[in-house]
Amino acid sequence: MTSYTRPLPDLTKRDLSSLRDDFPILNQQVKGHPLVYLDSGASSQRPVQVIEAITRYYERDHANVHRGIHELSHRSTTAYEAARDRAAEFFNATRREEIVFTRGATEGFNLLARAWGDANVREGDTILLTEMEHHSNLVPWQMLAERKKAKLAFVPVIGLEGKLDADALDRLLTPDVKLFSFTHVSNVFGCVNPVTDLCRRARAKGITTIIDAAQSAGHLPVDVQAIGCDFLVCSGHKMLGPTGSGVLYGRYDLLAAMPPFHGGGEMIEIVRWDRSTYKAPPMRFEAGTPSIAEAIGLHTAMDYLCAVGRERIHQHDAELVALARRGLGALPGVRLLGPAEGGTGLVTFVIDGVHAHDLSTFLDERGIAIRGGHHCTMPLHKKLGLSSSARASFHLYNTHAEVECLVDAVEAAIKFFAG
Repeated sequence: MTSYTRPLPDLTKRDLSSLRDDFPILNQQVKGHPLVYLDSGASSQRPVQVIEAITRYYERDHANVHRGIHELSHRSTTAYEAARDRAAEFFNATRREEIVFTRGATEGFNLLARAWGDANVREGDTILLTEMEHHSNLVPWQMLAERKKAKLAFVPVIGLEGKLDADALDRLLTPDVKLFSFTHVSNVFGCVNPVTDLCRRARAKGITTIIDAAQSAGHLPVDVQAIGCDFLVCSGHKMLGPTGSGVLYGRYDLLAAMPPFHGGGEMIEIVRWDRSTYKAPPMRFEAGTPSIAEAIGLHTAMDYLCAVGRERIHQHDAELVALARRGLGALPGVRLLGPAEGGTGLVTFVIDGVHAHDLSTFLDERGIAIRGGHHCTMPLHKKLGLSSSARASFHLYNTHAEVECLVDAVEAAIKFFAG
């Protein structure tokens, strides 16, 4: 694999707490307090190596890709395609052409709903989801169902722990199901769904599978061959990469059978006045000038994650989640969402009598950034009888001390709002 980005040292030899020095944004005060950033589930921060890679590209190499014969275009194209090679290795795709760059998970789902869905879903077919899906893995399928007069079905979530109803899944995998799309890690519960088993059960019925890896790709190893999924989408900005970056993995035979999503330059072979022919994947799905700098930044982000070790990050996340659940769970009026054990990356909770927005504002005054609201899962919150919830989400740069700071601040908030 050709590498454009500068080689990273073996970061496994560094303590995770020392890696905070690689994230310049964390070295600041907010409202007179040291920043405690606990909102990585919404968007992670970027290490200086990613920032430098993007700056280096704009300072030295920027030009359009695939089109120019001059040196700068050659450099830019080499860098962009090296990022594709890196993504194929990162997700263990069988070939580099199975990697399509997108602007994020939302665009990936919309691409699939239009390019695969419009070509394969018919009137009366069923699109199967779960009740814990993010709006980005719900709304595009609602729009497809409306266009095609198809139906939506949902695997139920049991209780506040976020466990999927396995018995209901057996009943729901009916012959009319064309697609089963589901999240790897819930952005509300933090539970790690058994994606390999879910894909196996769907594949046995001839059902196409899509995995939402937005909350998992930056936190634990994701091997598409081992999982056995047909498609997978993720957002770069949640895995230490730039905003406006993302990856769609698809089995090559499925991508090759799909029509384009957007039309324009770069995705064409021959253009005539009345019709055009299209390139093979992945270029067929990357019309126009792509997000070149973003792909280069994402390349470095993937390098960084692998240099630290994704299993190591996963274990670190689990330790922070366990610490947060113990501390928050001991406070009066706090109800925790998600599994008691085995969750990763985040802790979601509600406090009796305290709205999540009020709590978020209280914590912000102490320099602590969390998420308050429905987390783009309005139907799930309604099912749980909640108008909102608070979510603290972690990444490799967070520390035990920050979790303890969170627990102390939430305890102070409970006393404050109790009057």
